[in-house]
Amino acid sequence: MDENTVVLRLRAKKEDLTKCVVCYGDRAYPDKMVKMHPVDMLKVASDSLFDYFEAVINTNLTRICYYFILYDGKTTVFYYGNSFHERLHTDRNRYFQFPYIRKEDIANVPEWAKKAVIYQIFPDSFAETKRYISGKGGEIPVGGALSKSRLGGNLRGIIENIDYLQNLGVNCVYLNPIFTAASYHKYDTIDYYSVDPCFGDNETLKELVEKCHRAGIRVILDGVFNHSGSNFFAFRDVLEKGEKSRYKDWFFIKEFPVRFEDNPNYMCFAYEKTMPKLNTGNSEVIEYFTNVGTYWVKEADIDGWRLDVANEVDHEFWRTFRKAVKWVKPDAFLVGEIWHDAREWLLGDQFDSVMNYMLMDVCIDFFAKRIINVEQFDARIQYLRMRYKKNIQYVQMNLLDSHDASRFLSVAGGDIRKQKLAALFIMTHIGIPSVYSGDEKGMEGISESEYRKPMMWEDTELSKNIFNYYRKLIAIRKEYIDVMLGDYVTRKVDISRNVYVYSRETDFRKLFIVINNGDFPVKIDVQIGKNVGEVKDLINDRIFPVRDSVVAVELEAISGTILDV
Repeated sequence: MDENTVVLRLRAKKEDLTKCVVCYGDRAYPDKMVKMHPVDMLKVASDSLFDYFEAVINTNLTRICYYFILYDGKTTVFYYGNSFHERLHTDRNRYFQFPYIRKEDIANVPEWAKKAVIYQIFPDSFAETKRYISGKGGEIPVGGALSKSRLGGNLRGIIENIDYLQNLGVNCVYLNPIFTAASYHKYDTIDYYSVDPCFGDNETLKELVEKCHRAGIRVILDGVFNHSGSNFFAFRDVLEKGEKSRYKDWFFIKEFPVRFEDNPNYMCFAYEKTMPKLNTGNSEVIEYFTNVGTYWVKEADIDGWRLDVANEVDHEFWRTFRKAVKWVKPDAFLVGEIWHDAREWLLGDQFDSVMNYMLMDVCIDFFAKRIINVEQFDARIQYLRMRYKKNIQYVQMNLLDSHDASRFLSVAGGDIRKQKLAALFIMTHIGIPSVYSGDEKGMEGISESEYRKPMMWEDTELSKNIFNYYRKLIAIRKEYIDVMLGDYVTRKVDISRNVYVYSRETDFRKLFIVINNGDFPVKIDVQIGKNVGEVKDLINDRIFPVRDSVVAVELEAISGTILDV
């Protein structure tokens, strides 16, 4: 975690151990017998197969050896060096080793990101002016190609609606691609050093970032470095000169001449001929795109990058990219687009975070489709919590949908109660809550054209209700951010009623989140662990009395609340 804090975890068969102790000491201890320090480990999570034990060790030791003592109520064993023993060996070389704590290897993440609430904007769909988008696109010639828009949104529209973002309460904006490109979505980049003319120009971007910063809002841009557009200067040179092009090794050309047609003879993003895949192992490509990454940090003062198709780019490219960007701005935030388990990208040497689509899937299955019960939900949540290092876990970009996924509300059959309940969970879970623009208005959409449709600026009673609910959740998260950066503890899993209770807590304060994902009203007894007079319901502004450390909470069907204990 830092130069004086180490987190050790042990995974065991579920319900197999009654106790686990870790003993640690100085692996360079001068005597033959190392002086060891025992620490009781806490069972911090359980999924469908395993229990997870954890110890947070504060020490000034730089070289650590350690072993575990395991108890199952019948037998005690020592566990070290990937083997089990009935007696303690004194040979420290048999123990597990943390050879040396080096600050260079610590998974440092930006502190501001831990406190962020992200608002994702698809620029073409958001706004042209204040609270307005026409829904009409256009075309602008750019260097022998055409830049297209579909709905008319632009950067000026974002600037004129910064007050809307402030009112909602978000403090970070993630923009889908804004650089010069042919298509409306801008994932086929022509020029990485210019803002697309359909959206504005470089000065407009600088103004946007400056005004967002003035409003307390960070700005993250979308970096598309896995592939370019077919009108990118290097690929255009390959098309014109073939094997004689000096840029031929910037791409994966299978044979010459190059066939720019369906089923092309070069590697692409998916099989899209207009998006040729870049060879990020090429030293010139590495230099070009690390320069792009640092250019916009220096030129426009952006706060980080969301990195497209990150899992198809080699790890060494991302290591180089990270070093370059962090050298210019140490607290820049790097988020990878990875839909699956991303442990190999989140060791501290590449990304700070990834878009947490695996969490989205769990929320869809439990809240929207309701095809898993509360016990299965908790098991999957616990598994996801244990995937990554503790620092990394607190900056995962948690989302319910995005520009690449059907709107959550549509998947939930239009039941706004389900979206509200899922939003309550996302806003109180470990990690960064992310809102895709329009979700806070109750927008729907299954297909790409639907979930990227124009932002709904005209309010209805329903959209006002949803907006105010999101605003309240965000305000609560920001007010209790110290608790949100504390521990996550499952408190109650009631399968029969589909009730779930968990707490976010520190040594000084606790919030209990109570979720009724069932079809009927319930009265839930919540054991809070202390006998205070009353607790406040932060969602519904109610007061519940406490009797013998128990709060009796009444909830309507498919609803939830937060208790300030």
